[in-house]
Amino acid sequence: MQLAQGDGKRDEDGDDDDVRTLHAMGYAQELSRRMSAFSSLALSLSIICILSGGVTSFHLGLSAVGGASIGLGWPLACLFSLIVAATMAQLASAFPTAGGLYHWASLLGGRGWGWATAWFNLAGLVTVLAAINVGTYRFAVGALGPRLGLSAWWLEPAAQALGVALLTASHAAINHMGIRATTRLTDFSGFLIVGVSAALAIALLAFAPSLDPTRLVTFTNYSGPAGGNVWPASGSLTLLFALGLLLPSYTVTGFDAPAHASEETRSAAHAVPRGIVSSVVISGLAGWGLLSAVVLAAPDLGEAAAQGEGAFLSIVDRVIPGPIAVLLTVGIVVAQYLCGLATVTSASRMAFAFARDGGLPCSSAVRRVSQAHQTPAVAIWTVSIASVLFTVWTPIYSTITAVCVIFLYLSYVVPTALGLVAYGRSWTTMGPWNIGPWYRPLAALSVVGCLVLIAIGMQPPNDRSVWVVGSSALVLALAWFGSERKRFPGPPRIDAAGSLAAREHD
Repeated sequence: MQLAQGDGKRDEDGDDDDVRTLHAMGYAQELSRRMSAFSSLALSLSIICILSGGVTSFHLGLSAVGGASIGLGWPLACLFSLIVAATMAQLASAFPTAGGLYHWASLLGGRGWGWATAWFNLAGLVTVLAAINVGTYRFAVGALGPRLGLSAWWLEPAAQALGVALLTASHAAINHMGIRATTRLTDFSGFLIVGVSAALAIALLAFAPSLDPTRLVTFTNYSGPAGGNVWPASGSLTLLFALGLLLPSYTVTGFDAPAHASEETRSAAHAVPRGIVSSVVISGLAGWGLLSAVVLAAPDLGEAAAQGEGAFLSIVDRVIPGPIAVLLTVGIVVAQYLCGLATVTSASRMAFAFARDGGLPCSSAVRRVSQAHQTPAVAIWTVSIASVLFTVWTPIYSTITAVCVIFLYLSYVVPTALGLVAYGRSWTTMGPWNIGPWYRPLAALSVVGCLVLIAIGMQPPNDRSVWVVGSSALVLALAWFGSERKRFPGPPRIDAAGSLAAREHD
């Protein structure tokens, strides 16, 4: 790929430094650079969205070991996410491109590692979009359906597939129309998430029949029928506690979104890493407060756990008066919808960046940018269609969440591990976000923790994820050594002095 050359003039789509940095990395400024630092943060908050994953996956924690999954498991998993985010932020600051993790892995370890990372990250983003929209649909129908007189048929696979398809199509259409409209909605989403979460927590505590803080540190075995058969019956509280970690691990993920929007963010080397880390801190604390309030307010935790997927709604409906509950529920559904919108933004930018370097089938088409809207229109519709097809293949919510967590954390761990090896060797020049000597130990913790989390995500009843991930890895290996190793050129070599040693493509 021919390196784009900067002309030293102010580009209408971005600031001088941003454009020069992008040109030095071998790319032209094709997307509209309109996002502020706050918009970068809001995008990540919108994708994490504690009102989406935290609400729709609440039963994954409660039906494991009860209140301890929230009181102890949530902060533990969020601390791990913060460690991963801190190391990711250092990479994002040094290499602010839309390729994100794919680009970092290519530069630090070679184009083969980058190619594999891109596929895992893209698969994770597509499946997380599927999980978000399936969760949104099921929550909306379960919460508002009885009040609208909808029958149980609306939760059947055919109706769910149609509903998810319509949700996803609307997200794609808004993204297609331009980053300005999307940014305004995700900015609003950031405020909405914090506001509704706070209002919901206050209402739950205010109307709670009683408050018992010990619930948050009490381990209760709700596996099997006691927890609505969310998890298979087990006598091991340790295993169940580990399974309950899928709740915070699925919720507080997708924080790589600011990196994928780097080429649309002003002062990206500064704003993107702050957005990554700040979104994890804010979401972790706000989610802990909200879900702790849900546990504390429940009239009977055992009765709620037995509802399985309906645990969250059963508590809200029993504690909060009807009109207030409806208003808050509508706020939750809107936040969940905007979460899906932000995820399409992130996933499509990843697809665009990978296609720009020739990594996808029909890359020349997928990398096209709409001249009217300056958005990667084909990439937007491609990832949206792929996510809908995945929900048709496996409509089971817990399996979708497990698969997306595994794919995403695989894509997180590869560039982190490569950065651990390259740090101070081939990678010597850092961006403005630099955690210094903390990088290596935190990167090592990230790698170990990611591997543990991947193992948890493959436990029954989500053992189908073993086949999904295993077969995907096998197909990728065969494709790489069969043809892609010779065909895929990888990203351009960096020629900016001191950024990274030039790396050949062979």
